[in-house]
Amino acid sequence: MFQRLREDISCVFERDPAARSTWEVITCYPGFHALTLHRLAHALWNSGLRWLGRFVSHLTRWLTGIEIHPGATIGRRVFIDHGMGVVIGETAVIEDDCTLYHGVTLGGTSWNKGKRHPTLMQGVVIGAGAKVLGPITLHPGAKVGSNAVVVRDVPAGATAVGIPARIIEAERDVAREQQAEKLGFSAYAVTQADDDPVARAIHGLLDHAVETDRRLQALMQCVERAGVNLEDDVATADTFDPKYLSRIVD
Repeated sequence: MFQRLREDISCVFERDPAARSTWEVITCYPGFHALTLHRLAHALWNSGLRWLGRFVSHLTRWLTGIEIHPGATIGRRVFIDHGMGVVIGETAVIEDDCTLYHGVTLGGTSWNKGKRHPTLMQGVVIGAGAKVLGPITLHPGAKVGSNAVVVRDVPAGATAVGIPARIIEAERDVAREQQAEKLGFSAYAVTQADDDPVARAIHGLLDHAVETDRRLQALMQCVERAGVNLEDDVATADTFDPKYLSRIVD
């Protein structure tokens, strides 16, 4: 039990730069309180003490603003940041190292008994206000944008945004992020939005920079295959000579 508590405290420091001390986490983080009390409620639920488990869950909701059904299965190092308004249904499964922000709902779309809530696999991140509904699976490393409504599976490493959620181009998004880091900033949480001209302009610039880098790299490879060492030739050239370009092409 104490090992689990240490892991929960450690993951807060890893994912929340506002955390300053262990005492602050223990006394002032409702997500930590909710997950700790959920373990008690879940143990009571699995022991057949269903009413008592629900009562502990009800008290937890009153204390923290986070509602977790005692039947939900939650793994290790899960972090609920801020937490107000989070709702996690009975058959939801949250695996290790997942992160949920405030206002997230892991809900059902049916009144039928059985599996009716989402499964979050390892390392999933769900943004504030997002709704993940039904017996769907978010595969390892998937991300859900703020206020998205997800009703179908999300592939590993992909990002789902919008209402209803759509999968954005994972490879292009990674290339944009890498290019943004080269330029000195991170386009974190900037996703393709048809109604946001600023985001579209930023994406256009980043895509152009990525494509330019790709073409320059291809050109360099062609020149090197031709036996020309560009670094040595450019370093020894005092001024630009048009004959230099023709020599490279020839």
